[in-house]
Formats: sequence, structure tokens, C-alpha cells
Amino acid sequence: MSSTVYESRNTGTSGSFGSSEPDFGDSDEAELVSVSWNQDYSCFASGTSHGFRIYNCEPFKETFRRELKDGGFKIVEMLFRSNILALVGGGPNSQYPSNKVLIWDDHQSRCISEFSFRSEIRAVKLRRDRIVVVLEHKIYVYNFMDLRLLHQIENLANPRGLCCLSHHMNTSVLACPGVRRGEVRVEHFGLNMVQIINAHDSNIACMTMTLDGLLLATASTKGTLIRIFNTMDGTRLQEVRRGVDRADIYSIALSPNVQWLAVSSDKGTVHIFSLRVRVSGEDSHSTEHETSSNSLQSLVSPASGVNPGSSLSFLRGVLPKYFSSEWSFAQFHVPEVTQFFAAFGARNTIAIIGMDGSFYRCNFDPVNGGEMTQLEYVRFLKPEILR
Repeated sequence: MSSTVYESRNTGTSGSFGSSEPDFGDSDEAELVSVSWNQDYSCFASGTSHGFRIYNCEPFKETFRRELKDGGFKIVEMLFRSNILALVGGGPNSQYPSNKVLIWDDHQSRCISEFSFRSEIRAVKLRRDRIVVVLEHKIYVYNFMDLRLLHQIENLANPRGLCCLSHHMNTSVLACPGVRRGEVRVEHFGLNMVQIINAHDSNIACMTMTLDGLLLATASTKGTLIRIFNTMDGTRLQEVRRGVDRADIYSIALSPNVQWLAVSSDKGTVHIFSLRVRVSGEDSHSTEHETSSNSLQSLVSPASGVNPGSSLSFLRGVLPKYFSSEWSFAQFHVPEVTQFFAAFGARNTIAIIGMDGSFYRCNFDPVNGGEMTQLEYVRFLKPEILR
């Protein structure tokens, strides 16, 4: 891979890396700056004040760490379990700028490319053939092999860096906020098609897609409803209710079999919802974490639990909307003092990572729901000290 980044309107070129080359050494003190899942949720990365660390979820263990002498990273984006990571500087006293992406090859222990921009980078997303860099008002899509700029997408102010990608090689889908409030833009690059979904009345706060990119789940800044859409035609397939009070949604996750949805927020509860979207025509070659959701249908699956509704739901259209809502099927309570991010594991389990440096693994009953059972708790790193 070339170490030269082709210049576009908002990027700079780089030849040798000079002072931006990370100088990894040893550090006894590291504070947590960020956490992020890899694409199939089998492991996660933590950006620290002195580098980064990678953890496996089941069984839980730290797989490796890289310590820096002069600062850490606010973004550590993995590419499944490969040796390639995208790094963006951040955290206390970091010497690495927040407007530069470093593509790090851990096998070679060096940067193999870098991207510089004129404004702060909000997120980086990777798939095996693409690098996506998210700024507040623009998204850049690059080809991984030659770093050629392929697409530039304008969007509404996106300070959260919202963007999600498909990860099946036979689909190339990107979802991001649109140019209007509550709008999601879905790019089907392989089909040369754009689908605009009017998802919410308020701004988009969180979103996720299935690995094949055919199913999208969204929440707004109001944080009461989560909606599931077919990305091909924009059809709303289901709507579930987290609660009545406004909340800040931290994460949305879809189970690999598209049977369950998990939501975490600042209210201190991780909710599990049963999905009424049945998968038909699954790819027989897919793995546990790579299912296909083509031919999506809004059907009740007899194998799944049913989200509880109000006893007054028969008065739909007469009483306020929340009386006819689908509420969560299972729940797990976490402290409200920090952000938590949930993902599905194997055998009806949920993994939860927190910005307080905690890791939970829980089990939910797929028939009866209710309170989840805690299986594991690990304190893997201390949080960044408040200044």
C-alpha cells in the first residue's frame, strides 16, 4: 500500500511520516479516552492517554497493547481481527493531531498511510476495501488498495460522526445523516442508488446496520423511539419504544440473526427488543456474525419472544401513541454516570463496555425476557481523570 495520500479539496498529501510516526514504548499510567467495537463485535479497542489496547470478548482477555511516549488516541478503529487499525490523536496531552488519520499496520509496526484534513475528524470507518473518514459536514470514501478518493458526501452537521457501513463483499452500503433534520442518506454504491429515509422529526442521534447493509436501525435526539427500516426502499418495518422521557442514546445493536435489537442510553438501562423482521434466503456460507437479511419481511417470528405492549393498546388512535407502543423484552441495569455501548455475543448473550473501564457479559431469556443475568464483570481500565 502506498504511503502517499492523493489530495482532495479537504485533504493534504504526505510522503514520509516524520514526527507523526507513533513512537511506541512503555507506560505504567494509562487513562481511558475511547472505546469501540470491531465490525463483528467479537473484540473491542480502547484508546488511552498513552496508546491503545485490544480486548477479546469471549473469553474476555487483553490480546495486546501499544503504549506511546507522547500521547494517545481518541479514535481506534479496528478492521475485524486484522493487523490494520485507523488511529486519530486525542486525549490529554496527545501530540497527535485530531485532523489526521494514521493507518497502522501492527505486523510491520509502522504507519502505512495517513490522511490530513482541515477540520477535526469525527469518526473513521473501515471495511476490507474502503476507508471512510467522517468530518462534521462531509464524508470522504477512499479505496483501500490505492487510497484513491472515490466519493464525497455532504451532510447536515454531524458532530457525533454518525456513519455505518455494510461488511459483506457482495454489498457496498453506507448510511449517514442526510442534509435535513431527521433524514438518513443510504448509499448503495454497488447499485449506484441513493435512498433517502425520513427517519425522525428530530436530528439523528444513533444508527446501525446489519452486516449486509439491508436493514437500518435509528434513534433521534429525543431518544424515545427506535425505528427499523429496509434500506432498499426506505420502508419502516418496525418501531419500538425505549421509554417516555427524553434520553441520549449511546448505542444500537442488531443481533447477527436479526432477531433482537439492543439499545443503551443515559438512563442506565440496556434494553433488548424482539424484532418482527424475519430473515429469508440466508446465505448458507455466512458465519454466525455474517447473516444476510435480503428479502426482509415484517413478519412475526414464532421462535422469538414478543415485546410487551400496554393493556390499553386496543384504544390505538384514541390514547397517546405510547399506549400502543412495543416496549423492551429484556433489561440490564448499569450505572448512569457514564456511557455504555452494547453488542450481541453468542447464545443469547450481550456484551457491554463502558467509559468507566468496565466490561459486562449478560444472558437474556429468549422466551420469557425480563431482567438479564450477569455472567461476567471485568474492570479493564480506569477512565480519563476529569479535569
